[in-house]
Amino acid sequence: MKFTCNTKELNVACNNVIKAVSSKVTIPTIEGILIECGSDTLSLTGYDFEFGINTILSVDVIEAGAIIINAKILCDILRKLNDEYVTIETKATAVSIISGAVQYNITGIDADDYPELPSVNGGQNLELNQKLLHSMIVQTVFAVADTESSKPVYTGLKFDINNDEITLVGVDGYRLAIRKEKVSYSGESITFIVPKKTIREVLKLMNTESEENIKISIGRRHIIFEVENYSIISRLLDGEFLDYRTAVPKTISTTVLINTNDAITCIDRTLPVIENNQKNPIRCLFDNDQLRVSTVSSLGRVIDYTHANTQGDRVEIGFNTKFIMEALNAADTDEVRIELAGPVSPVKIMPIEGESFLFLVLPVRLKNEN
Repeated sequence: MKFTCNTKELNVACNNVIKAVSSKVTIPTIEGILIECGSDTLSLTGYDFEFGINTILSVDVIEAGAIIINAKILCDILRKLNDEYVTIETKATAVSIISGAVQYNITGIDADDYPELPSVNGGQNLELNQKLLHSMIVQTVFAVADTESSKPVYTGLKFDINNDEITLVGVDGYRLAIRKEKVSYSGESITFIVPKKTIREVLKLMNTESEENIKISIGRRHIIFEVENYSIISRLLDGEFLDYRTAVPKTISTTVLINTNDAITCIDRTLPVIENNQKNPIRCLFDNDQLRVSTVSSLGRVIDYTHANTQGDRVEIGFNTKFIMEALNAADTDEVRIELAGPVSPVKIMPIEGESFLFLVLPVRLKNEN
């Protein structure tokens, strides 16, 4: 195998593909990137048995072939090259990387030893606008549980697609994020859960300025996202997911209309005296057309106010600062509607009009300030 290509393009591609290379399992084959040359293209693949990334580059191929090269070594070498072009040549498993005056000689692994990526056949296919899907993911992925969650299914983002509507749902036991949008889809109703790691990598590869759609192929156990010149394949999560429709409170006693940035700024001013989000929750009082935010810790105490159009009962409620801030930051509207049903019920955050997004945040029980 022998090919020449732009050093920067190869470096960028390898640094994207390495995200799917195993960092936990010490198997040399899957610690590497599979490099395959065709007549005029170069294919790069990383795969850790659960998640894979493949991309295709146009290169000058002198001789077709394939090899596995340790991903970390390859990325380290490419990052240090200054010349515009790089040539990679293999003879059996001996690899030469030449760029300008520098030449590296390293050892690769036979490409036949690389695991076969899963295929998605006979599933459902969907195309979505990149900018739209990017927005929907940003507004829900923050609520997806991290890997230490007691319920593995909550470490994924749920997709519900039916009746020309797509719904994304993230939940971690403390907050819930729901985002809906109308789409053109004529297939059967489908629901699936994509791991958070996969979603984050798809998000990084999206180009919100591009007019190209993202192509999604959904199988029984795996999913493929085609983003620009990248293909991301991932296993899907199995398990009983929260019935998010019944989790949303139906009754409310207080409705608040508030400027989103004003609320964020007011809460943000409490951060300098917060030692621990769990031990030092913020105390929010909604009353008389204002929001009063306060907190106290061994570092000190802070009180701040901002205008809020409040209707209904006076409510004093506590929140984990991180959880309420992430929900407000995910809102893409200048103003939000906050609905409350008392000091111990989840708070709902929605747009002023419609229900394109809905964030649910569980409160923290407050102790007597004194």
